[in-house]
Amino acid sequence: MIIFRLFWESMIMAFHTFRGNKLRSALTLLGITIGIFAIISVFTAVDSLEMNVRESVSSLGDDVVYIQKWPWAPEDGEEYAWWKYLNRPLVTMEENEIIREKSHLTYESCFVTDVRKAVQYKNNSAANITVLGVSEGFQNIRSFEIENGRYFSPFEVSGGRNIAVLGSELAADLFEEMDPVGRDFKIGGFKVTAIGVTKKEGKGTFDDNNLDELIIVPVHFMRNLVDLKSENASPQIWVKAKEGVSVDDLSAEVTSILRSVRRLKPQDDNNFALNQTSIINNQLDQIFRVINIAGFFIGIFSIIVGGFGIANIMFVSVKERTHLIGIEKAIGAKNYFILMEFLIESIVLSLVGGIAGLLIIALLTLGINLASDFTMYLTFGNILRGIVISTVIGLVSGFAPAWQAARMSPVEAINTTF
Repeated sequence: MIIFRLFWESMIMAFHTFRGNKLRSALTLLGITIGIFAIISVFTAVDSLEMNVRESVSSLGDDVVYIQKWPWAPEDGEEYAWWKYLNRPLVTMEENEIIREKSHLTYESCFVTDVRKAVQYKNNSAANITVLGVSEGFQNIRSFEIENGRYFSPFEVSGGRNIAVLGSELAADLFEEMDPVGRDFKIGGFKVTAIGVTKKEGKGTFDDNNLDELIIVPVHFMRNLVDLKSENASPQIWVKAKEGVSVDDLSAEVTSILRSVRRLKPQDDNNFALNQTSIINNQLDQIFRVINIAGFFIGIFSIIVGGFGIANIMFVSVKERTHLIGIEKAIGAKNYFILMEFLIESIVLSLVGGIAGLLIIALLTLGINLASDFTMYLTFGNILRGIVISTVIGLVSGFAPAWQAARMSPVEAINTTF
């Protein structure tokens, strides 16, 4: 009951302090509000960026191995040895077929190429559109939904039919209000029939992995658009592990198969890269660790400025209430009671400013989510972080004034007049 009464009375005193000089108190709380807004907005922006990036990475599949010429990160040490990777051979469709035949840990594999081409339907056109040429199995590795029409049959893929599945946004741009299914359009001058449209996925950080603005065609038709054995085709093999099989075990088996196919000696290094999402995630861990540290130091300076404002208003409050402090001590108030009274008042003032800063961030986050495709996340952790930082700033800033009040002589305090 004593603690509750102390807390309640301190809140009342904080209210009186604010009401006694509204402009001074408002400016002080504004400092805390700006400080909390600065530091929590930085953490919110970084967390939102990280969540969006990791969400895009997760769409690549954590059980898929991407066999390519170029690794996503340095394979040995911290240096990206591009001069060594440059001489590697490209992966081939034949190697994909061998993996499908010999691998016991593979659920599905497919050969994928891509090229950028201009597409046109009557008077509507779009330049620099990514066209994916895929073999059988792509639909079992890269999850997506067909919203209108259908996907390729195995016969259509092997036969290289001039058909295509369009991303939802590209289909809307080319065909506007018309149904694309069954209509002919051109890819780089070649006539193609649209047989399906994918369901909208929304923009991600890795646009190359987003199907909304892509075209998917059978890999054998892709030969008309690009040489599949050239660097321009960016050939790669996607291998998905069976359920219960780890990516490391799958990588080891695929490595053994490819080394055998390419006739590499035991002492020879691999002349291919096995890329996994774990590579990206490890890089992201390091990047966002640095960004979070930098963001903390950017925001902490604003918090310090707000802390000086709280300390200033509390020193003034102690000076204005010196006579009252003397009366409290004369009737038996202990030093710790006076100390706690002013500390709680300081914390309450700081919390009010901090909560105001969090409300501004919440409104800003809501506005960004409504106005753009980028998703902002104001997490419970960041809300709690803002409250804790406000509490600590109030405690630290109010300690010196509270200590000064607690150490006052009752006789001198009572005789003080202003």
